Amino acid sequence: MYYVMTVNTIYFTIMAFSFRNIMTIFRRSAYSKYNTLSGSELVPSVSLLVPAYNEELTVIENVKCLLTLNYPTYEVIVINDGSSDNTLGVLREEFGLEPLPNPEIRNAIDCQPITAVYYNPQYPHLYVIDKPNGGKADSLNAGINLSHYPLISSIDADSLLEKDALIRMARMYMENPEETVAIGGDVRIANGCLIENGAVKEVSLPRKMWPMFQAVEYLKAFLGGRIGWSSINGLIIVSGAFGMFRKDYVIAVGGYRGGYPGEDMNIIIKLHRYMLENKLKYRVAFCPEAVCWTQAPDTYRILSNQRKRWGRGNLKNMIENYDMAFNPKYKVMGLLTMPYNIFFEALNPYFKITGLLALIGYTFMDMTNWRILVVFGLINILSGYLLSIGALFLEELAFKRFTKVSDLARLLLFSALKFVGYAQLGGLWRIQGHIQFMRNNNSWGTMTRTSWKEESKAKTA
Repeated sequence: MYYVMTVNTIYFTIMAFSFRNIMTIFRRSAYSKYNTLSGSELVPSVSLLVPAYNEELTVIENVKCLLTLNYPTYEVIVINDGSSDNTLGVLREEFGLEPLPNPEIRNAIDCQPITAVYYNPQYPHLYVIDKPNGGKADSLNAGINLSHYPLISSIDADSLLEKDALIRMARMYMENPEETVAIGGDVRIANGCLIENGAVKEVSLPRKMWPMFQAVEYLKAFLGGRIGWSSINGLIIVSGAFGMFRKDYVIAVGGYRGGYPGEDMNIIIKLHRYMLENKLKYRVAFCPEAVCWTQAPDTYRILSNQRKRWGRGNLKNMIENYDMAFNPKYKVMGLLTMPYNIFFEALNPYFKITGLLALIGYTFMDMTNWRILVVFGLINILSGYLLSIGALFLEELAFKRFTKVSDLARLLLFSALKFVGYAQLGGLWRIQGHIQFMRNNNSWGTMTRTSWKEESKAKTA
């Protein structure tokens, strides 16, 4: 009971920070529709890094989307991480790419040796790296070694950026370029949306159950959580689907950690540690108006593999960095963020299971009344539901992307339904991920993609 009260207090406090900042975000979002930064020479140049492993169904639309962003100077570097499908082939065919003789590779960070770099002068801002399979972190490190610009942005190959997403991030970076080391973007579920020419033309919710639950989750995590955490400089993760970083600091901390999932959390923890240990002023920011649309797993098997991987990555990061917890030297990270993630993220399913078993045991042993158990459960569900409603309210206050009343009704419905089975599965998957960690299972798991064209056909059918 104390555990539940503590975690809900933290949840509502972070949500309150999100609400405190929402009007600033609304004004910033409204202003950036009319800004002229996209044509300014003052905007910093960015290297977009796109790790791709078996992404032949989505990578072409992804690259086409990235090549048409509203941004003055940037490059797109796709890293083919030893794909077993035709990812490299479809890229070469679509963009007429040929091997680039003597590419300038800096080797600032250790990674698998680059086999070749492909290029076509007709697409002067596009490079494709081919390398042996080494994982997502290794691919990002290879992209950093080839990159030419001071800012880097990591983007998943199954994701699509809104045309002004990068310029919105740049605007936030330019507010305080000396202290900003990383910025996270908002990630939304593209399943169910109408996709045309690498862009989301019509926003709609997924038709299938599993992506629909994830749409509710993402809304709560990004708007209800990350806005609040970033406001106190306690953000522990920038989603691997879309984030921007200062390259010099990423190199200073040794780049991305390979060989294990959770590289997106790990790089942020390393940046926090480096800046705090060197007594440098910094911030890790979140830009909710910079939106990336991603494909969510739409089957139980693929979703469970993803969540087990997340569980392994989270546990690995907490074990590696346990010394930061409760350490005043690490300020908000040490006194709040790390303890929160250890007790209320990594260990959350164990507290839930033991707490539930204890309450049931007390009831059977006549140590408490069954009505108390029911009331306690209902209060717990209500608090979680209020947090989901709060995130939806934040969405409606600042962005209003869901224009259909039916979509809002579905979001409210699935916000309630997730407590009946889905939330419990989340705990089970996390425990299974921990078991895999103990068995040294470093596999990525099967992730099957759907062509964006197939998504659009399903939408218009």
